[in-house]
Amino acid sequence: MRSRLLPNLLVVLVLAVLAFGVWSFVYDMEGPEIAVEPKVDRISPNTKLAVRMKDKAGVRELSLAIRRDGQVQEFYRKRYEDGLTDRTETVPLKDANLQDGAFELEIKATDGSLAGFGHGNTRTLSLPMTLDTQPPRLSIKTLPPHIGRGGCAVIRYTASEEIHDTGVLINGNFLVPAFLQKDGSWVCIYPFPYRMSPQDFRKSVEITAADGAGNVTRSHITVMPFDRKFKDDKLTITDAFLGRVYEKLSHLTPGVTDPMQCYLAVNDAVRRQNMERLFELTRSSAGAMLWNGGFMPLPRAAVRANFADHRTLYYNGQLIGEASHLGLDLASLRNAEIPAANDGRVVFTGELGVYGNLCLIDHGLGVFSLYAHMQNFDVKTGDAVTKGQIIGRTDQTGLAFGDHLHFGIIVGGIEVTPIEWLDPKWVKNIVDNVNGVAAPQGQAPQAGQSSGKATKGKRRR
Repeated sequence: MRSRLLPNLLVVLVLAVLAFGVWSFVYDMEGPEIAVEPKVDRISPNTKLAVRMKDKAGVRELSLAIRRDGQVQEFYRKRYEDGLTDRTETVPLKDANLQDGAFELEIKATDGSLAGFGHGNTRTLSLPMTLDTQPPRLSIKTLPPHIGRGGCAVIRYTASEEIHDTGVLINGNFLVPAFLQKDGSWVCIYPFPYRMSPQDFRKSVEITAADGAGNVTRSHITVMPFDRKFKDDKLTITDAFLGRVYEKLSHLTPGVTDPMQCYLAVNDAVRRQNMERLFELTRSSAGAMLWNGGFMPLPRAAVRANFADHRTLYYNGQLIGEASHLGLDLASLRNAEIPAANDGRVVFTGELGVYGNLCLIDHGLGVFSLYAHMQNFDVKTGDAVTKGQIIGRTDQTGLAFGDHLHFGIIVGGIEVTPIEWLDPKWVKNIVDNVNGVAAPQGQAPQAGQSSGKATKGKRRR
């Protein structure tokens, strides 16, 4: 009995091995799925490809090669032993010894199956590519502008090819995006940050663009900056003032029970968070001018504070902080009607920390107007508005004690002096340069001067 059982067991074992082998071949006959990012047909030596591979039997090997004129040159190979079924490998092309012109990029991925007598299944993806090492050429169409500290200017230019990530680069790391116009030119309205000196700004302004292959061009542009003097104030903080701030704004600093610490947190951390939120809200803008002519101020209003007024804060003779006022404080009648400064689209209405009830209007090309300390809103997010349309009424919401409107202008994500935008002649120069009318960008009004009907008066906190 045993003599017949042993051969039968051997037969069953052999059949099981054969069945497993057949099943292995049938179960997995395809190599890994391959996906490549970015999806481009033009590359540069600096391009990095993210190759994603997926296979239920695991990914065993990846290789990349260049095929040109019937010859194949492998430049990358990597083997994996961990059996991951989904992995992404970033492959730089700088070591591929690429030459200008067209070629095929061959990507091979092998799985960890037993197919091919244990070698696994291999999938090959061939992608037609062109090596492009020439950065785009930019041609500036506007004259070098006069630009005051805290103000802004415009540049219009064309490119030799399709470009992206283009605009004015300030200080090497802050990009003000440009907008593609119907005639194929690019337009960028860019700020001169009020904290920079004219000397530093003159050296730091560049124009930049990237093409589809990833080539980047950066060129210094000529500007003629001039300085502006902003007012410095020393303000004494009283216990009574701290008490009013705590009573009104303690909800912005939960857990803080000391009035002094509440005020310091509001003036520092909360204010910084509010400015970051404004930056986020103003990074997306209409690609064309929505405004029409000069901007209008709050009618029959007195100027209580100017742009970039610097305030040093003291309590019992001790320095406790500082702040810069980035707008115009305009006071009229209590709960006065607030007109939209120009045509545009509302992108935000709501409470925003130190600004209280705030309305933000996009006027296109990265230009926004800001209305703070409002009582109410007669418009909502998404509404199109026209110059002079009533959007709400003034009040003293947020960090304000006394009914007034805080009016601001934001360009490229940075607050700039509103005085320029209230001057129809200055705005016309901007519009002419946007539209390609050859005209120099002249000097703007000095800080503290206004072409509106606002008059100077006593400042408010």
